[in-house]
Amino acid sequence: MTMIETADVGARIDGAVIRTKALSSTGILERVFSAAFRGLVYPQIWEDPLIDMEALALKPTDRLVTIASGSCNVMSYLTASPAEIIAVDLSPAHVALGKLKLAAATHLPGHTAFSNLFRHANLKTNVALYERYIRPHIDEQTRAYWDGREANGRRRISRFSRGFYTTGLLGRFISAAHVIGKLYGVDPRDLLRMDTVQEQREFFDKRIAPVFDSRSFKALTSLRASLFGLGIPPAQYEALAGDSSDGMTGALRARTERLACGFPLKDNYFAWQAFGRGYQPGETASLPPYLEAKNFETIRRNASRVSIVNESITKLLAARPAASVDAFVLLDAQDWMTDSQLSELWAEISRTAAPGARVIYRTAAAPSPLPGRVPDAILARWDYRNEQSLELGSRDRSAIYGGFHLHVKRDVAA
Repeated sequence: MTMIETADVGARIDGAVIRTKALSSTGILERVFSAAFRGLVYPQIWEDPLIDMEALALKPTDRLVTIASGSCNVMSYLTASPAEIIAVDLSPAHVALGKLKLAAATHLPGHTAFSNLFRHANLKTNVALYERYIRPHIDEQTRAYWDGREANGRRRISRFSRGFYTTGLLGRFISAAHVIGKLYGVDPRDLLRMDTVQEQREFFDKRIAPVFDSRSFKALTSLRASLFGLGIPPAQYEALAGDSSDGMTGALRARTERLACGFPLKDNYFAWQAFGRGYQPGETASLPPYLEAKNFETIRRNASRVSIVNESITKLLAARPAASVDAFVLLDAQDWMTDSQLSELWAEISRTAAPGARVIYRTAAAPSPLPGRVPDAILARWDYRNEQSLELGSRDRSAIYGGFHLHVKRDVAA
């Protein structure tokens, strides 16, 4: 990436994150977070793709625009065989990860190799898979990213031989949480030995919950920068902390409790990643749809329908024709946005949305951020599915968000 391209990337990320002047505590934190976001943040996406696909009801003729993040869900949406997926992300690292997954699905010899690379993600043979089957087929910029060196001198692609899901801001944050747990005499992996939800709850109440009540943990989570590893910028920190009467500590405890106890472990790969640092072993393991053997040929066949772009979703939509998108996935990006940014985004969504288009997103707090911040004339064009949103959110296995939201386009013409 050239110096000009690097500056452009930095400017786009700054525009998404920075709200306040540099000479303030919040302004400094925003700039630190923006700098961190230039690298890999999410080695795995933390939104449940089964909930997404149920809400979106994707059809073979649908055109989908989504924020890429770790591209797990981009790949999983391919199991529904939509006509087109355009994924955008401000992070060049996320773009490179998505393009790596697409090339792997297309060019690796079969599901076993694909699983070795993205399910296990810690085998020494994975680098050889990259060299032989993937590297010759990726663009120069993506190749430069994965061939590039980290501070320790190792190539970035070697992360897949050392444990990819322990890398990135999120991976390192979870690893740090494991260290903190062990300092209090708790190994989070022990949760995975529980056979029932009741046993999971007993383990959480007796072993994990006391960590959240400790004075040192409360002091740590009171620092906004301590949660950058969760991909939580200063603006989203306030929303999450305000979602609990006990502030950030209470919010994190409630989300961790739901992740640990809300679903049977055999059905929840998010819990395995959080407490076990990887996907569950065995043929019947819970996995993202794109990693399931039964879906591999569909993923391979449909991979060419995806394009991944290093851009903001608003600017991408501004360049598209009216009524040209059937589904939108915003992840939790709106928690970061100012009122003007939200209004600009929804103006473009409304213009580009085809009749009956669906929009989904998640929020740190329970309520939607749109009422009172986006003009009523724009929101009037959308039907907010409140009951369906609540029901879908209750079944989201990632368990870390306060709200799931679904809107459906009302008007016949854009």
